[in-house]
Amino acid sequence: MAASPEQSGGDIFTPPVVVRPPTRGVRPYRRVEIYGRLVGRAYGEEDVAEFIRHAGVSEPDLDDPDLVGWRGGDRTVWTAD
Repeated sequence: MAASPEQSGGDIFTPPVVVRPPTRGVRPYRRVEIYGRLVGRAYGEEDVAEFIRHAGVSEPDLDDPDLVGWRGGDRTVWTAD
């Protein structure tokens, strides 16, 4: 099931893992989706990697754009400013 361009933020290709922009608040987090399904909240890179490992990728490369799409900032952005 492919996401429409509106759902994917305008991208033609949506990678299987999408990390949404950081939330605002005292303890910001980023929502993580795998194949369009919300799998949890990530408070750092290791959380994202753990969700991907649970999905079956033993050594996830968080910099691989064919695997992970970072929305609202790259893997170094964890606060909404």
